Amino acid sequence: MSNLAFVLIIFSAVMHATWNTLVKQSRHKTVFIWWMFIASMFPFTAIIAVVNESFHWPTPHTLAMISIGSVSFVLYHLLNGRAYRDGDLSIIYPLSQTSMVYVPIWGVLLLGERLSVVGICGILLVIFGTFCVQMQRLSLAELARPFRDLKSSAVRAALLAGFIYSIGSIAEKTGVRDYPPVFFTYFLVIAMLCLMTLNLCRPKYRNLIADEWRTNWRLILWSGPTVMLSFLSFRYGLNMARVGYAVPVRQVSIMVGVLIGIFFLRESFGRMRLISATLIVAGAALIRLG
Repeated sequence: MSNLAFVLIIFSAVMHATWNTLVKQSRHKTVFIWWMFIASMFPFTAIIAVVNESFHWPTPHTLAMISIGSVSFVLYHLLNGRAYRDGDLSIIYPLSQTSMVYVPIWGVLLLGERLSVVGICGILLVIFGTFCVQMQRLSLAELARPFRDLKSSAVRAALLAGFIYSIGSIAEKTGVRDYPPVFFTYFLVIAMLCLMTLNLCRPKYRNLIADEWRTNWRLILWSGPTVMLSFLSFRYGLNMARVGYAVPVRQVSIMVGVLIGIFFLRESFGRMRLISATLIVAGAALIRLG
């Protein structure tokens, strides 16, 4: 992985952790994310107007990749929300990150990518660190805990979320190879916003939209540019790197989230989470070398 691709993906990870922190502070999460995408459209449109890229309309193939990516990522968020509603964070979170298991496989089988031994070791370290981040202590019993109850609807939803996210990642990688990342991301955000708007048309959300804006309009305005920077930097990095490496490296966002949780939110189990974050960073360093 090149230096520029690595820096872009790390920057994307920091921005990803930042906007997730803003979402955590919101009242109605689904509505806040919709507002966040609304707020991101203004800086996105401004960048589109001045970017030094020759614009052309996407081909049918690119439109298909945008459609697959937008549906995948919206479903990922909806399935995650359903899983968190009925399951514990310590079980659901690592299961929803299982996309890292599938993405390198899809990259090799579908995109013809080749992964070095050092890179594969880095991916495995990141996966292990991600699973450890919600553990209270380092043990085999704790590591296997998320998989114990496969009959649970929350567990199945989390596993499905991870699988669907991996499909979206492959669609993204395919799309940005043939179309400028800035335009691909712009159309992807528009498609996701349309799908989220359809979801918010349901009666249970209608009265929450104005309430969320009144309560958290400052957070919403901050979150828009933050999610835009996260999306753009990742997709430019993805265009320059193997998708099997890019997705695991982005899990450095977990390290940022852990540090925010420990030092600012005073969350518990700081030592175990610091160990997990160290494993993720070590894995990302190996992927960079690979």
